Formats: sequence, structure tokens, C-alpha cells
Amino acid sequence: MSDTQRRRRRRPIGTWPAVGLTVAVLVAANLAVHRWTGLFGSFGLVTAVAVSALLLGVLRWAGGTRADAGLAPGTLARGARWALALIGLVAVVYLAGALLPATRTLFEDRRYEGMNGSELTMRVLVLVPVGTVLVEEIAFRGVLYGLVCRARGAAWATTVSSVLFGLWHVLPSLHLATAKPALTTVFGDSALGGALAVLSAVLFTAAAGVLFCELRRRSGSLLAPMGLHWAVNALGYLVGFLLR
Repeated sequence: MSDTQRRRRRRPIGTWPAVGLTVAVLVAANLAVHRWTGLFGSFGLVTAVAVSALLLGVLRWAGGTRADAGLAPGTLARGARWALALIGLVAVVYLAGALLPATRTLFEDRRYEGMNGSELTMRVLVLVPVGTVLVEEIAFRGVLYGLVCRARGAAWATTVSSVLFGLWHVLPSLHLATAKPALTTVFGDSALGGALAVLSAVLFTAAAGVLFCELRRRSGSLLAPMGLHWAVNALGYLVGFLLR
């Protein structure tokens, strides 16, 4: 067997078909979790794990490596150090925000009403790291970023990944304006206010995606954006729960 034939066997699909397949899987997963079963159902966790494994398979099918996904063994220690530093930074910022009266209201969320300690623990230690961080980081800063970066470079990879990351948050943002009192004050509770809240969430998460991609690029590891992503979400739940 020639070298050309071996390469074809290892890479049966091209980069852009792999990107299209990845997007199709993410659209189906987004609908499954947010429209059919609810974000925090057990099916959501199963979906997150299955989608993460499937997308890594797509990357491999396109000839990608663990390094393309930001999971090369040699980068994990460096990525872990970045992650710990970023978690500490978010903790300090959130602590300051919780102590200052001017920013304390930003943590208010009606979804915390009736939540108990065990539910909070489940969110912080299971649902956020598995149902949110794992699947989103593997999808957007791992597979999509890795595929596009190989074809067009880091700038294109950051743009594609971040735009799609913003669009990924359309469905979970549909009731955001009414769930958070601080946003209700800004946008109101009308249909227009709800639409503006969704648009703002999409733009904000797209901008956050740019930051996550840059962390991935600078650290060389997916663990860096994973750490920041977990800290922003999980510590936000923790502070909001304690301040309710």
C-alpha cells in the first residue's frame, strides 16, 4: 500500500465536511437538550458525554490528533496550572462583586428559589462540568477550533468557533430576561425585551468564546478554557445561592 493510500484511509473526510458534521451534531444536541428534555435532566448529561465522544471521533476521522483538540498529554500540566490560576481569579472577582452593594444584585436569579444544598452541589460538581463545560469546550475550543485552525489558522478558528458558540446560546437564553431581575430591569418583560436579552446573550457568549479560544491558543491546552468556563458558571451558582 502506498503512502497516499494510507493517508486516504486515515483521513476519509476533509476538514470542511467534518466542520459541517460537527455543526449538525451540535444543532441536534442543542434541540434535544433544550427543547425536548430540559437543560438539567439526566438525559442532558448522557447527551453531553455522547456528543463529546462523537465529536472527538469526527476530529479523528478527519485526521485530527489530540493536540488538535488541545488534549495532547504534554500540554495538560501547563493547562492545569492555567486553569487553577483562572479559577482563583474568578473567585476573587466574584467575592468582590458579592460584597459590593452596587454589584450584588447581578447575582440574583429566580431559578435559585427553592434550591437546596444538594441541588447546588449537583449543579456545581456534575451538571456544570459535564453537562456544560465538557461538551462545549470539546465542541468549540477543541474540535471546531482544531479543525478550522489546521485549514485556515488561529484567527479563522477563533472567529468560526466564537460565532457558533454565541448561536449555541440562543435556546438557553430565551427566558433569561425574566429569570434574572437585573436583566428584567434593563430589558423589561416584553417580547422585544426578551429578544434583546437573547441577542445580548449571544453577543456576550461570542465575545467570551474569543477569550476562551485565546486561552486555548496561549496555553496550548483545553484545560485552560475549561477551568475558566467552570469557574464562571459554577462559582456564579454558588454566590447566587448564598446571596438569595
